[in-house]
Amino acid sequence: MKIILDIKDSKADFVMELLRSFSFVKTETISNTKAKFFKELKEAVEEVKMAKQGNIKLKTAEELLNEL
Repeated sequence: MKIILDIKDSKADFVMELLRSFSFVKTETISNTKAKFFKELKEAVEEVKMAKQGNIKLKTAEELLNEL
């Protein structure tokens, strides 16, 4: 299982040390840019799922181009 945590800078060292103390946990630090990308990607996937279920209507490519 993969989990992304948002931790205050002042507490990050403590949390990372704690997580590394568990033999079954592997830690990896990612940049804020990469974290933002993952969050936006997850939101996009959720939108597609909702559209497939008929809960929302997505814009067409033409509508997106017209916005530019």
